[in-house]
Amino acid sequence: MRKCAIFDLDGTLTRSEEGIWNCVRYAAEKLGFPEPDADTLRKFIGPPLTYSFREYMGMDAAMAEKATETYRERYNVVGLFENRVFPGVRRLMRTLRQEGWYIGIATGKPQRTSERVVAHFGLDKFVEKICGPDGDHRPDKIDLIKNALPEGWDAENDDIWMIGDRKFDVEGAIGAGVKSIGVGYGYGSEEELRTAGCTQYCETVADVIDFLCPGAKAPEGAFLSIEGLDGSGKGTQIRLLTDVIDRFGFELVQSREPGGCPISEKLRDIILDKNNAEMDDVTEAILYAASRAQHVREVIRPAIAAGKVMLCDRFVDSSVAYQGGGRQLGVQKVLDINAPAVDGTMPMATIYLDVDHVTSMKRRAAATELDRLELAGDSFHARTEAGYRELIRRDPERFIVVDATRTPEEIGKEVAEKVIARLMEAE
Repeated sequence: MRKCAIFDLDGTLTRSEEGIWNCVRYAAEKLGFPEPDADTLRKFIGPPLTYSFREYMGMDAAMAEKATETYRERYNVVGLFENRVFPGVRRLMRTLRQEGWYIGIATGKPQRTSERVVAHFGLDKFVEKICGPDGDHRPDKIDLIKNALPEGWDAENDDIWMIGDRKFDVEGAIGAGVKSIGVGYGYGSEEELRTAGCTQYCETVADVIDFLCPGAKAPEGAFLSIEGLDGSGKGTQIRLLTDVIDRFGFELVQSREPGGCPISEKLRDIILDKNNAEMDDVTEAILYAASRAQHVREVIRPAIAAGKVMLCDRFVDSSVAYQGGGRQLGVQKVLDINAPAVDGTMPMATIYLDVDHVTSMKRRAAATELDRLELAGDSFHARTEAGYRELIRRDPERFIVVDATRTPEEIGKEVAEKVIARLMEAE
């Protein structure tokens, strides 16, 4: 039996309230109305805009039309991208494709806008057909679902499901003669969906995966690391990148080295303790590798196997640069020490925040108290910088080298664009 999944868009694949609410505020300000409160903004999710401006903000028909036009001034340029793919949706799409499902979208959002949103977030590679209102033609949900089906498919001979978060999706499915899944993570409620008569209720995206593809193995996730000298701005860029990765719907696991799990964190404390000044350089390198061995097996590999994106603040490149270069143990020696710890588990991409060691240490010294490695002196940090450059020379395809002397926003934009492109290529 052929298998088909037709999805609603807003509230099922993406969370669109951020853009909608920002555009409602924009329209209210432009037209001289008070800024709507949170309760009023929530009511704008779902109904037609002109209705909402009339009913919830007290506008007459003419003003509601003008407010809708003003809303769209911002929405068509910015607002439609102020959106988030629900966590797990990408894994759901990849699993359905892996299991041979046909995927379509039936949405009340205008056709062109829907196509732009789906393409922006890179979901178009999974979707065969998108059906939404086009111009003045506003088909109901029943027709949208029927139009989204592959030609010649029917509910008697094929396994067809409509997946949505509101009663309109369920009612449309019933009218179109197909089965429905009501999802509990969107804008509706379990009571609404069950009352409407959904065939199946799924509270989470993971529940949808388990129901439609029982026993399916999760598509492999991705491993990213971020590197740079102390003071290069890693903390800020991790925060910015985390938000972007989440916005695109990749399920993120964040960690750090040394550390990331209880045993590795204990080793971190030993390594960075200023009272351990007598620690031998080889001991230091081995302790880093020991911490990494545990982290790889307890955190990194399980995250990748579960289809998640693993983002690690430092990995083996730090050991090679700091111990191989800074401590002068040699690049190859440190790679050899770490070989059994890493055991083939390497990042798909490594972001390197490129700033010279003098600038980075000035930044770092102005921020917080320095740890044992950061107190090692200028020549140590110069050799560490040289160690990173040697790694980049050896493996230029893996490294995403970004000029970290610019503003955090400029750096973050470049990092986000390049990382999202790598993640999408890997899907």
